[in-house]
Amino acid sequence: MDPETMRGDPGIGGDVYWRRRMSLLIAVLVVVAVVAWACSSSGGPEKSSNAESSPSAAPVTDPLLAGLRTLAMGTATPSPTPTPSKTKRAKRAGEPCDEDDLVLHLEGKQEIYPRGTRPHFIVTVVNTGPVMCKTDVGPRALEIRITSGDDRIWSTADCVSGAGTDMRQLERGVPYVRTLDWNRRRSSENCRADPPAALPGTYVAMARMGKHKSPKGVFHLR
Repeated sequence: MDPETMRGDPGIGGDVYWRRRMSLLIAVLVVVAVVAWACSSSGGPEKSSNAESSPSAAPVTDPLLAGLRTLAMGTATPSPTPTPSKTKRAKRAGEPCDEDDLVLHLEGKQEIYPRGTRPHFIVTVVNTGPVMCKTDVGPRALEIRITSGDDRIWSTADCVSGAGTDMRQLERGVPYVRTLDWNRRRSSENCRADPPAALPGTYVAMARMGKHKSPKGVFHLR
């Protein structure tokens, strides 16, 4: 190498110069290799083909093309078959209420009841569905229960005479209202003739209807 060539650019050292020359040489070799591979894979001049294709496909001899074909077949997935959309049938007026359309609430008249005063509760059921519907608000279906800790004190479902059903039509947004006065006595399924009176203390009232439970109403007996 001519020393004057090395000094052609004073900012470039000898190592940098030779690295650039080697990079250029490698790039030329890569181009030559690609051209040679393309010529070898073509397999000579193209032959004319018949009008009808052969029943069986010709084997893929090139390893690179075979690998690409295998990869494409392995990753291809069939398009999912569209499923018909399920549309909810419009509800007709007068049909049974859906539980999800009902809202249940209980509220006590006061928090502390002196001796001789009966606890008073108001229970409401509201239909939030699109049309009027029917539901059972009888003492078993719409139960009001009073407890003290784990002790079940009283329930409207105890000692029910007759069928115990009370079907009502609930207009959208118009609450069904039930009022209840508790006589401060215990109840049981065996329907005792003279049930014992509840003792002074703290009690919890709750309404139950299907899967719904109202907020707890805490009150005290004196």
